[in-house]
Order: sequence, then C-alpha cells, then structure tokens
Amino acid sequence: MTRLLFGIARCLALVALLSASSLFAADCLKHAKTPDALVDLEHTWAKSLDAHDAQTLSCILADEFEDYSANGAVYGKSVVLDHLPQRKPGHNELSDLHPHVNGDMGYVRGLNTVTNPDGTVRAKVRFTDIFNYRDGRWLAVAGQESLVQDAPK
Repeated sequence: MTRLLFGIARCLALVALLSASSLFAADCLKHAKTPDALVDLEHTWAKSLDAHDAQTLSCILADEFEDYSANGAVYGKSVVLDHLPQRKPGHNELSDLHPHVNGDMGYVRGLNTVTNPDGTVRAKVRFTDIFNYRDGRWLAVAGQESLVQDAPK
C-alpha cells in the first residue's frame, strides 16, 4: 500500500510540475519578428538580471540555451536560473547594439557595461546572443561573451 501511495504521489508531483511549466510558458510575452524586437528583448534581459527576475529570464532563454562566458565556462539555462539569486547587485547598461534577423534566426551583438551599485564600472563585456523565433516569440539559444580589456597606456 505504501508503494502504491508513493507512486501516486510521484505521478501527481510530475503532473503539477508539467502543468506549472506550461502555464508559466503561456505567460511569456510575444514578439514581432523584427530587429527592434530583439533590441527590446536584450534590454528586458538586462533588466531581469538586475532585478534577479527568474520568471522573465526563463521566458527569454530556450531550454537548450548555452552561454559561453568571458572566462570560458559554459552555462545552461538551469544553471543560469539557479545562480540568479546569487548575482552581485549592480546594473547592466547595454550599448552599441547591432540586431540582425534572417528568417527564424536572429542575433544581437553589443556591449554590456556592468556597474556596481555605487556606479563604478565592474566590467565591460562584448557579447553575441543568438535567437530562434518560435511560437510568436524570440528565444535565446546561445550567448558568447568576451571581456573588454582596457587599452594599454
């Protein structure tokens, strides 16, 4: 009897998890298939990092998302979301954004200036984010960052 109850509990937990993830996906905003929509999405991504907003970030990142960080590490969507609460306080300021759309694929190249709460620059990072257009919205499938070094004096 205990084994049966345990099996039923596991099934109910799985159903609840699948229902929650499909309801969660339904809350994600739709986007136009335009370069301007990609720029808007990049700004939303930066704000979600600043605010530690896992729900918004989850809507932006595809399940297969992989980020190649400036230090060479590779992070999947689950790791990015798991580490979001531990991010240092600060602000991500995007500039020099260059969006491109080619059918259902798009990418954005740009510069992210990361500042501490007191306004001092923590890092400048050049990035390329690659998106796929699915079900009326852009999803980030890959990212690549390169740390910008100060020019020698």
